[in-house]
Amino acid sequence: MTELLIPGLILGGFALVSSTGLYFAAQKFYVQEDPRIGEIGGYLPGANCGGCGFAGCANYAEHVVQEISLDITCPVADAESMSRIARILGIEANNTEKRVASLMCQGTHDKTAEIMDYRGITDCWAFMLVADSSKACAFSCLGLGSCVAACPFGAMEIRDGIVQIDEKFCTGCGLCIDTCPKNILHLRPLHKRITVTCHNTDKGVEAKNACISACIACMKCQKACTYDAISIDGFLAKIDYEKCNNCGACVDVCPTNAILDLGKVYDA
Repeated sequence: MTELLIPGLILGGFALVSSTGLYFAAQKFYVQEDPRIGEIGGYLPGANCGGCGFAGCANYAEHVVQEISLDITCPVADAESMSRIARILGIEANNTEKRVASLMCQGTHDKTAEIMDYRGITDCWAFMLVADSSKACAFSCLGLGSCVAACPFGAMEIRDGIVQIDEKFCTGCGLCIDTCPKNILHLRPLHKRITVTCHNTDKGVEAKNACISACIACMKCQKACTYDAISIDGFLAKIDYEKCNNCGACVDVCPTNAILDLGKVYDA
């Protein structure tokens, strides 16, 4: 019995000494968390979407407390929440407007022809291993929903061969943009309703043959814009949202309806 007791006591003694040492080491090197981190975390959405560039909301809260800055904003939190976070930090809130995702494509089944019957994995990146597009327009939305799967807010769905975005649920986190292999999603300020819904950089005739709503680089929009907000780059119209005044002149003159007023589209 003694032969069993002695080793047990020795092991128990080692365990006691080790645990005591660990306890005092933990007390000595313990760093108390800044209580502001928890306060700020309470105003963050907790979605851990990574749209801010950090792994999660807790990491973002630590960053803003350490930097005492909102140079990086949470794309999901509303303006009121960001204002409260700014007050906790003792700084002024950035008056940044909410941004939403927009699709630069109108490649529905009635506007661009299907040239391939794809029956593989329902994933845009998987399809890209097979071909550039299943449609006549090689720049069009593949409609296989990689962006839909990436959206944690239920703001996207596939309808009529392309992704449709519900701006009520879109937070502007940008995860869909990083997921799209065709690079046809972008973020725009919510109140900037005029947008180019095409990403085709082919010349006019080729683009029009591929999709009836393609931009043909006719320059009518550029000439109609009195705010110098539209330029033609690579046979494709582009809008400078800082200059755009939502006047709609470009929408009125576009012969292919490649430029839309999304305010009218969503209100319809």
